[in-house]
Amino acid sequence: MIKLTLSLLEEGESSLSVQLVSRKYENVLQQMDSGILLFDRDGELCFMNIQMEGMLGAPQHLFLGCTLSQLIRHPYMGRDKRKMIVRIYKETITRCSKYCECNDSQGRTWLVTVTYGDQLDGDVLLSFKDISESKRIELTAVQNDKLAMLGQIAAAIAHEIRNPLTSIRGFIQLLRPHLQTLGKDEYARIILSEIDRANDIIYEFLNSSKPTDPMKRDISVSSLVKEVILLSESEALMKGCQIDFAEHAVPLYVSIDVKQIKQVILNVIKNAVDAISSIRREHDGLIRISVARKGSYAHIMIRDNGKGMDKLTMSRLFDPFFTTKQAGTGLGMSVSDRIVKNHGGTIEVQSEVGEGTEFTIVLPLAAH
Repeated sequence: MIKLTLSLLEEGESSLSVQLVSRKYENVLQQMDSGILLFDRDGELCFMNIQMEGMLGAPQHLFLGCTLSQLIRHPYMGRDKRKMIVRIYKETITRCSKYCECNDSQGRTWLVTVTYGDQLDGDVLLSFKDISESKRIELTAVQNDKLAMLGQIAAAIAHEIRNPLTSIRGFIQLLRPHLQTLGKDEYARIILSEIDRANDIIYEFLNSSKPTDPMKRDISVSSLVKEVILLSESEALMKGCQIDFAEHAVPLYVSIDVKQIKQVILNVIKNAVDAISSIRREHDGLIRISVARKGSYAHIMIRDNGKGMDKLTMSRLFDPFFTTKQAGTGLGMSVSDRIVKNHGGTIEVQSEVGEGTEFTIVLPLAAH
């Protein structure tokens, strides 16, 4: 009887010890910074940690007991998360890959790792780790390599291409009177226009590889914006866009390289015009420009009612060579970002697909 009692006590202590160890490891999994999903040998979800709850946006009791296919059709599962799980299913189950990278609607990048086999006794463990920061650092390193290469290319092509183009342009201007008498002045105009376009592309390459130091002078923000509007208004009207400017009540002054900042504002307005003209055929495009003071900074807001951008496009907007345009170089916004940063400012962007985009150019105010 005593032996039986001791045996039962030992079994009880052993069972309690197992429970304590089990709880300990469960707590560890709950506190991990990676999202965890554990499916049993029947394919049903038997465990989900706190991080995963946050990713799915619903408590775990709503999902426990579901298979992967049931999760995809679950009413609490958003469309973007469904697409994410379908991709993970294709990569890990169909193609038997143990790793998968995917992006969510917030522009974050997730590394999904699948663990299964004898060590899990038939269970399947999925872990989701946010590697957005690592990807950003990796992209920055790649961009720096591209810019270094671009500097070498720019230095090589600047002399080899710009000088012949200058000569060609000069000879065409000399021939233009003769072409006019032949009724072929349009040919000369097109040639000159294309030469100027080629020069502009070379200029962008040179600027993106080595932007010149700003030659600053004080200027009123309102007068700066008005000058840019005069330069871009005719093209905007031709494409069905109206530019509306709301001046600040009190004159704001910034110390800037006027030519460089004009280039930035022109580039943003041109992008706004393109975003509007790509979806609108009527004369209902509108670009609103306003100026505000926030602390010791001037904010120039440029908002359009164009097609807008998704979060993934916005996250790559200032990357060199990234463009959504067929004829774009992908350097305009990258150069603009560097110019503004060289002035001690920033460019901010807010956008929604179908709702339009707002760029905010932030520049430090001049001491007055």
